[in-house]
Amino acid sequence: MKRISIFLAVMLCSLNIFSQEEEQEEKNNLQVFTPSKLLNKGQWDIKWFNSLYTETKRTGDKNSDSESIPRQNFFTSTLEVFTGISDNNRINVGGIIEFRSNTFGGRQALSVFSLEDTSSDRKGISSIAPAVKIQPLENIGNFSIQSALHIPLLDSGDERDANGFLDQTAWAFQNRFFYDYTFPSGKWQLFTEINTEYSFGDDQSFANNTFLVVPGVFMSYFPTQDATVLGFVQHSERFGDFAQDNTALGFGGKYQITDVLNVEVLYSNIVRGFNFQGLGETYSIGLRALF
Repeated sequence: MKRISIFLAVMLCSLNIFSQEEEQEEKNNLQVFTPSKLLNKGQWDIKWFNSLYTETKRTGDKNSDSESIPRQNFFTSTLEVFTGISDNNRINVGGIIEFRSNTFGGRQALSVFSLEDTSSDRKGISSIAPAVKIQPLENIGNFSIQSALHIPLLDSGDERDANGFLDQTAWAFQNRFFYDYTFPSGKWQLFTEINTEYSFGDDQSFANNTFLVVPGVFMSYFPTQDATVLGFVQHSERFGDFAQDNTALGFGGKYQITDVLNVEVLYSNIVRGFNFQGLGETYSIGLRALF
């Protein structure tokens, strides 16, 4: 009888371990490879993210009421490529490239996709950035830091011309701090980010000698293994030679199309701002391939 009891205990333990392994295997890239999680050595992560911001109002110079302005549209397409390089899976390296297309003077939001050259638009590849991502604490795998040096491809003074604004011509040293926590049920996940940037190198840029801090909190719910719905709040604060801030609220979702590819759709609205801050809406869509 004692041997039978021991045998049953071992079997139950084995079944429990097997069940836990199955649960882990069921998790897909949406849940496992959050921005906080580093890639394993030899893995690749390619993300193509597209964001259209459109505004018809902006705040005054201080705390004055907002005013109406002709519609302005700002489209940013970002390609990020990272790969794991360390045996302990704690170092990733990669690069970022940004393309921008902006239109002004009351043109419709989708005019950013026009191939025409007019007196009310600007477009072009505006910056590139080598980047590294690390897991600084060995025992906390869901905390990571991504550092990048954004190098402007625009000449000094080309930040704004008669057609309008394209992108800042100051260099930017960026550090992003990621952390996530998955609740015991596995259905809810809290993700937090603090993005910091120091801009320098061009006295003609509005961003020169300024610090930018952008904290954000995202709450995700997984109705199925392949889908995520989420809500978030972000605050942006710039200070230094030029000061400006805003707060945005948003929601969205992600879907795992295949084992490799997932899609993300987001909407946000800037609900308040300070010092000529635009008040508008952002529509975003991104594709991510992880293999």
